[in-house]
Amino acid sequence: MSGVWVFKNGVIRLENPGGGEQGDGHSRAGGSRRKVLVHLPTNEVISSYDMLETKLGELGWERYSGDSSLLQFHKRSSVYLISLPREFSRLSTVHMYDIVVKSRNVFEVRDA
Repeated sequence: MSGVWVFKNGVIRLENPGGGEQGDGHSRAGGSRRKVLVHLPTNEVISSYDMLETKLGELGWERYSGDSSLLQFHKRSSVYLISLPREFSRLSTVHMYDIVVKSRNVFEVRDA
C-alpha cells in the first residue's frame, strides 16, 4: 500500500497520488467502482434480497423481525446479526463485507 494517509474532518483515509484511486474505493474523478456480492459455491451475483435470503437460509440464517426499518438475519448457532437496509438498491459495500465476514468462505465482494 503506497500513498499518503490524510486525516480530514475526523476521518482518516489513504490517498494514492499516482494510482487514481483513494483508500475508500472511490476514483479521483468523483465516481465510485461498483461492487457486487458473489455467492462462491454457485458463482452467482446476488441481485435481490429474495436471492440473498435463499442463500443465507441454506446456511442456517433466519429472518429476524426486530427492527422494521431494517432487514435482519440471525443464526441460532451464533451471536451474529446481519442488518441490511430495506431497499436492495441501498445495499452498500460495508453491508456486503458484513455478510462476507459472518458467512466465511461462502460470499465474496468483487468489482462489477
